[in-house]
Amino acid sequence: MKLRKCLKHAFDMVVHSKLRSWLTILGIVIGVASVIAIMSIGSGMQEQMSSQLGQLGGDLLTLTAGASRGSRTFGMGGGDRFVFGGGGATAMEEEPVLDRSDVQALKSIPDLALIETEISGQVNVSYLGKAGKVSLTGVDPAVWFRITTLSIAEGRMLDSADQNVIVVGGRLSSQYFGKPLGINQMLTINGNVFRVVGVLDDQSTSIYMPISMAYQVLDDKSVGVYDKITLKVRDEEQLDATINKTENKLRMVRHVTEKTQDFSISSSKQMQQTRSEMMSSMNAFLVAIAAVSLIVGAVGIANTMFTSVLEKTKEIGIMKAVGARNKDIMLIFLLNAVLIGLVGGLLGIAFGIILSASLPALMGEVGMIRGGTLVTLDSIMLAISVSVIIGMLAGLIPAYQASKLRPVDALRYE
Repeated sequence: MKLRKCLKHAFDMVVHSKLRSWLTILGIVIGVASVIAIMSIGSGMQEQMSSQLGQLGGDLLTLTAGASRGSRTFGMGGGDRFVFGGGGATAMEEEPVLDRSDVQALKSIPDLALIETEISGQVNVSYLGKAGKVSLTGVDPAVWFRITTLSIAEGRMLDSADQNVIVVGGRLSSQYFGKPLGINQMLTINGNVFRVVGVLDDQSTSIYMPISMAYQVLDDKSVGVYDKITLKVRDEEQLDATINKTENKLRMVRHVTEKTQDFSISSSKQMQQTRSEMMSSMNAFLVAIAAVSLIVGAVGIANTMFTSVLEKTKEIGIMKAVGARNKDIMLIFLLNAVLIGLVGGLLGIAFGIILSASLPALMGEVGMIRGGTLVTLDSIMLAISVSVIIGMLAGLIPAYQASKLRPVDALRYE
């Protein structure tokens, strides 16, 4: 029997058992749509994270005061860092800080190209009668523009001669106050007026100003004490060696040991690798959950095929009586199962793409889909391949049973 004729018989089987076939197809549609939607969430998260981490700079280190007990820690919040070293002050000891003596010690390390000090806090802002509370960061204007990975969308970065000027985040400039906050416009911060000289190319509501002015705006900050020190390494290939040198130097200056270490050094490069591995594991877990729906769909196909064999027993006997071979019968039922899987896969892809596009709007772009979803060609090819293979495997045993029916027994079947 020719392939075209076998395909026609398989197609007729799908058409003539409409309700049962479409209920089976629906199971595949749900499974494939779930896989597409979940993989699109994972791809969107990975792209967003790659974009964020790509901006961190692999040659940057962040030094902060205080360290937890335990050699390494890692978090998912805004202060995420891969921490080298452990120890830390106890509750009864004075809280550790970073100050000018630490900066002087760091300047003596030749492997460090740039050193930039920062303080930060929350401030009240007002513009054209509208007020709010945002984060403010005081930076060293002479170094910040050389070490930061942020980029300017409009205006300029801070300069070493700047005083009462600020650089604002993209969302603070365009949306926060309901009216645009542009270049050379004045913003009131904790009762002090500052002029905007630059708008960042991001979606933050942050404000950056010279650290000397930030000490005046942030009342709880002491001059010469820093919340964070950012370090730029001369040779990224020597990152680990530079970290060790920096730790040893600071331990000597701060009179601490490895066990009592009261500072933390975080590496952007290490954080990139760690979070990338975490995202890969999370994606695999999400896809495994979605695959359960496909397994349910496979059970549905197998059930439909077994029922079809019973219903078509007499027709199988007639086809064999007129010369159909075992492999022809098996091919007809396999093609029937593959058609169900293929149709379910194609419809599932369509619904999955629609669902992926709708998820950010349905969930308000919160949580893990804040960065949007991304449907990739790989996920589409995987979904259609899996649906066809599942259809073939689910129909294999029923098709084999149908091919082994003896013509006499099949013709006698009622």
